[in-house]
Amino acid sequence: MKFRFATLTAIAALASGLSAPARATEAEAADAEADQRTIVVTGVKEGYAPQSTSAAKIPAELRDIPQAVNVVPEEVLRDQRALSIQDALKNVPGVGLSHGDGQRDQVTIRGFSAISDQFVDGFRDDALYFRDLSNVERIEVVKGPAAVLYGRGSSGGLINRVTRKPGENIAALTLSAGSWDTKRGEVDFGRTLGSGGAAFRVTGALERSGSFRQFQFLDRETIAPTLLLRPGPDTELLVQADFLRDERITDFGIPAYMGRPVVVPPETYYGAANARNADVSRSQVTSQTVSFTHRFSDSLSLRNGFRHYNYDLDRRNTLSGAILPVTATRLRPLVSLNRSNFFRDEDGWSNQLELTHVVEFAGTRHTLLYGVEIARQTKLQKLYSSNGFATVDLFQPVLPIVPVDLGGTPATHNEGRFKNEGVYVQDLIDFGSGFKALVGLRRDWFEQRTIQRLALPNLYRKDAEWSPRAGLVFQPDDSQSYYASWSRSFQPSGEGFALAANNAGIEPEKTTNKEIGAKYTLLGGRLNATVSLFELERTGIKSAAPGSTVLIPIGTQRTRGIELSANLDLASGWRAIAGYSYLDARVIRSLAVESGQPVEGKRATLTPRHSANLFVSKSFHERFGLGIGGNYVADRFANPGNTVVLPAYVTVDGLVWVKLGNARLQLNAYNLFDKRYIVSGHGTSPLLNLPGAPRTVIATMRLEL
Repeated sequence: MKFRFATLTAIAALASGLSAPARATEAEAADAEADQRTIVVTGVKEGYAPQSTSAAKIPAELRDIPQAVNVVPEEVLRDQRALSIQDALKNVPGVGLSHGDGQRDQVTIRGFSAISDQFVDGFRDDALYFRDLSNVERIEVVKGPAAVLYGRGSSGGLINRVTRKPGENIAALTLSAGSWDTKRGEVDFGRTLGSGGAAFRVTGALERSGSFRQFQFLDRETIAPTLLLRPGPDTELLVQADFLRDERITDFGIPAYMGRPVVVPPETYYGAANARNADVSRSQVTSQTVSFTHRFSDSLSLRNGFRHYNYDLDRRNTLSGAILPVTATRLRPLVSLNRSNFFRDEDGWSNQLELTHVVEFAGTRHTLLYGVEIARQTKLQKLYSSNGFATVDLFQPVLPIVPVDLGGTPATHNEGRFKNEGVYVQDLIDFGSGFKALVGLRRDWFEQRTIQRLALPNLYRKDAEWSPRAGLVFQPDDSQSYYASWSRSFQPSGEGFALAANNAGIEPEKTTNKEIGAKYTLLGGRLNATVSLFELERTGIKSAAPGSTVLIPIGTQRTRGIELSANLDLASGWRAIAGYSYLDARVIRSLAVESGQPVEGKRATLTPRHSANLFVSKSFHERFGLGIGGNYVADRFANPGNTVVLPAYVTVDGLVWVKLGNARLQLNAYNLFDKRYIVSGHGTSPLLNLPGAPRTVIATMRLEL
């Protein structure tokens, strides 16, 4: 089943035809606009200091949610000219960065991998690719287990992209150019149609950029059309599509030696001399979403959302293997090179049916959410690999020319089939006198089947798990909110990957989170601040080995920490987003040994003990503005054995912009002091560490017509 844009066009045409007889009066149109403000909270623009969230899948204020939720709003993405998930999440405390095998967005949250915890508008989006932000209004990071609403995964949290929706007349063209041959254009065009509330919007981007990394480039195209129909004042149909093609060098970074990444120029590449042919990842993602919402009354509404996606990956790469140290006959250390060809073809869909009911009972107010989710995925993968096919000097590599295709018998060739059914209920209870509670329970039936295309046995597993949550909130006034919460989630053996012989018999991992915190809404809602203290524990952790889906057992990990975040948006033009996290993330029980070291007692990989972010901007009468910010990341460990340290770093960024008529001219400078640093690693290997970019300048013009 592979839907294309023709399918979307047919659906839109059918929906348009069905809605043609229903012509709303001016009064009905006004009601429809009011309904949109009531139901669709994700489209509210709130500057740097948002107050609402869709994290609980109901219209809710951040102060009512008994867990930490960080929001990176559209205005921050614009001012920082963030072009990737990694760029955006620099604004979120408690997030560690992974290079994702050079082919995908990947981070850790509170010390736990979030490889399968990407969502878009509340739908799971676990395909392994780099996402584009041209269609993103804001990014929400829900901290701690969220399986009660979103299903499996989310140990440390999840990332939800909220997309731009129709409903306004807009015509904007954005062009960027800068260091490392960066060239990017974006379009955002939308119109309302008549008085009935119908509207459409199209966003898209085209990028042809280079990089400070040798051989690296980025070729990308994306387009996302959206149609909103309102057959009546209480009914709306939202039809969305998205297409993305991304092509780049599969960059695993640089190796390490004597406990640190090697000291080489940041552009140094450890791969093929013909990398532009032999080390390229090409991914293509298409998706279609249809969401139907109907409000029966002020207290009862129904939503059904359906999303289908297709993902193709052609990944070819060369990466560092083993270090060959100095010997009596070899005076310089060498590094061996491994090579692989990896192909993925995925197709899947999910459907969410949700009923929201507001009731008054015994002096309390309940906002009830009842939900049913059904999902199916098929994931075909084929891997060819060759280890140690060449060696190069560790500090001055002379790269080999390699064949583009390895050929021969694949090391892995299988098809993973995933079935998930889940039912859930949630109740946001207002007891009065400042007391509120959020409780919920979900039951999932998750079935995994691996069909082998090689001479290996097929594998099967089915798990049924409960995911509970309970939280209490006390709000003595409109500016203070104190909370305590407990939640639990589960991670199946394969989770987002095919089952393997080493995990098919393993029970799901369990994650438990205990958290207390406070949220403050000050200055009339223009300053939001959150402080949270938490303890997360996950049992039976597994992690993928470099460049493959072979699992390494890690054991039981516990993270104890504190996070602080603040968002400021003053009428005087001052804006800020800031955060700090302290994470004591350790493996407290494990039999594993890595790099000759026992894993038990070691710190979680890619997780700094301390990290902080700050970005401050000042607008002068909305005519011009300035901004400055920075990120501090303490030492991290590259591998579970903690034998390689990724040193601490500080980077400083700057912003200046001016408004000239309909044009906004903007200049962003990143890493102003041109510091050398390692921005990310792999997480299970000591040898794959990606340098951060030197000083970079990007000029942007946004023209609104």
